[in-house]
Amino acid sequence: MKLRTIAPNSTQLIELSEIEKAYHRIKGVARKTPLERNDWLSKKFEANIYLKREDLQVVRSYKIRGAYNNIATCTERQLANGVVCASAGNHAQGFAFACKALKVQGKVFMPVTTPGQKIEKVRTFGEEYVEIILVGDTYDEAYREAIKISDKENLHFIHPFSDRATITGQATVGKEIFDQFEDGNIDYLLLPVGGGGLAAGVGSYSKQVSPSTKIIGLEPEGAPAMYNALSEGKVVRLEKIDRFVDGAAVQEVGDYPFTICKTILDDLLLVPEGRICSYILDMYNHEAIVVEPAGVISIAGLEHCREEIKGKNIVCLVSGGNNDITRTEEIKERSLLFEGLKHYFIITFPQRAGALRDFLNEILGPNDDITHFQYTKKTSRTSGPAVVGIRCATKSDYERLIQKMEDKHIHYEHLNNNKLLFDILV
Repeated sequence: MKLRTIAPNSTQLIELSEIEKAYHRIKGVARKTPLERNDWLSKKFEANIYLKREDLQVVRSYKIRGAYNNIATCTERQLANGVVCASAGNHAQGFAFACKALKVQGKVFMPVTTPGQKIEKVRTFGEEYVEIILVGDTYDEAYREAIKISDKENLHFIHPFSDRATITGQATVGKEIFDQFEDGNIDYLLLPVGGGGLAAGVGSYSKQVSPSTKIIGLEPEGAPAMYNALSEGKVVRLEKIDRFVDGAAVQEVGDYPFTICKTILDDLLLVPEGRICSYILDMYNHEAIVVEPAGVISIAGLEHCREEIKGKNIVCLVSGGNNDITRTEEIKERSLLFEGLKHYFIITFPQRAGALRDFLNEILGPNDDITHFQYTKKTSRTSGPAVVGIRCATKSDYERLIQKMEDKHIHYEHLNNNKLLFDILV
């Protein structure tokens, strides 16, 4: 989505003086994370690619900045009964760390679907200062329950993205980026977008100190909350989202971040979840960097602007590294499907001895591999369906595979794009 250029309204942006105060407030709590040139990505995209490594933050994401700044600026009255938050994981960890550091009691509402690794980290960082409540399937459901408790027990709510104090804390990432960059001007700044707090904060700083830097927001294709909001000119609620990129998958962006993002974003791109998975694997295999789905989205987004960034100075904000190892197989599967290297079919086989052997010999190529086979022989039938998963060596092998099945008059149905059947059978 190419956005109409709008001159940033200084009354909407977080002021530099506020960001400076927040930076000194969190100093010694949040780490000053590295800004590193990445040779592999720079060569791949023919540009100077730098990574701002918030995955190396004390809680392995930038969220400590906003959570700590928010709680640290609360009044005694606001903190009298404690604080509460809702989070899909990273904000909860920052919140828990801040509660312990500031000795404030807090309650954390998290979706039941939150990866176990993130839940355990919240316990570790918060210890006796936090209570964890798992409720609902999405962040939005956990948020609604947290608000109910906030009202009922008079607990101050620490919003993960739609609060000026939170956004100001996140903006300190921007200050660090421009303080650390020593190789001329930053041409493009690529930022992940979920609820919009990070982009609003870093964008506020960038537009004031380097107006020529283009800011590109990256959002998961399955949860285009900011994309739809910008398209319609107002915050909208998505009925259904793909929750895979859990750190950036929200049904509704914040009102406050939206007012800032609509003026500071030069472009907003939607990144397919499969491509995000491919880059999670690539960053680990090539660079030994562990990133979560939301953390790698700015890097995956480089594919969408390959031509315009050539020869330019690019900073990608790596927002987090809280990846649950139990998700590895799902990440590999999504990557292979996206890259066109794995395909699932319903194939009708003749119910006779040797039918499968003929398929293997006559249809599969030398580098094809059957990864899934599900078949039950039916009585009194001449043919029966089987669910077959095939891994190809290259994307072009798929066309050859289809052509061979057509030539042999094999009846098949490709399942990859039939989500209902795919989810039921595979």
